[in-house]
Amino acid sequence: MTEQRLAGMRVDYRTERFDVDALAPTWHEQLSKWLGEAEAAGVAEANAMVLATADADGRVSSRTVLCKGLDERGVVFYTNYTSAKSRDLRVTRFASVTFPWYGVHRQVHIRGTVELVASEETRAYWATRPRGSQLGAWASAQSTVVRDRRVLDDALANIEQRFPADEPVPLPHHWGGWRIAPERVEFWQGSEDRMHDRLRFEVDQITRTWKVRRLAP
Repeated sequence: MTEQRLAGMRVDYRTERFDVDALAPTWHEQLSKWLGEAEAAGVAEANAMVLATADADGRVSSRTVLCKGLDERGVVFYTNYTSAKSRDLRVTRFASVTFPWYGVHRQVHIRGTVELVASEETRAYWATRPRGSQLGAWASAQSTVVRDRRVLDDALANIEQRFPADEPVPLPHHWGGWRIAPERVEFWQGSEDRMHDRLRFEVDQITRTWKVRRLAP
């Protein structure tokens, strides 16, 4: 793809103006509203969010995970606790995520501290996962280097033998949830002439109350 073609790629956003009076009372209610609207509009995997973490040396990584929990405490995703992302989170205790709803010209950015999800919550979610996903969580040593695809296939086959089809798959000790407890939540909506609407919920670190601020695009 040529540089000239890349320079010419753009979308002219034509959406209704988004202002403070259109916001729900809380960030999580507004996020839930927009999530539902993205899903209704046919956005593929509307609960997908890009997770950014940093290691001890400040090197940043990003990847897409699925939001599997949302309430006033924060947003939750599940993963292998020995993965690269989990190692980063244990070091910095901080992360950010972005919900990129390109099809409806919206994004939501969340930044905050992280905490492990309680084992009871993790077990409740684990019970809802498809059996194949449960087996995969046992079979994959996430983020480690493997020789080839056959290593993964063999690992899955061994796990399938270990846990017969007529028995439930137990929760691995190395797998569970992370919750991002927001300090800032920005709702972004595209507008004409790149004059986008950006409204941010921000918590006061002293009073622990939320304020809403408009940001320049």
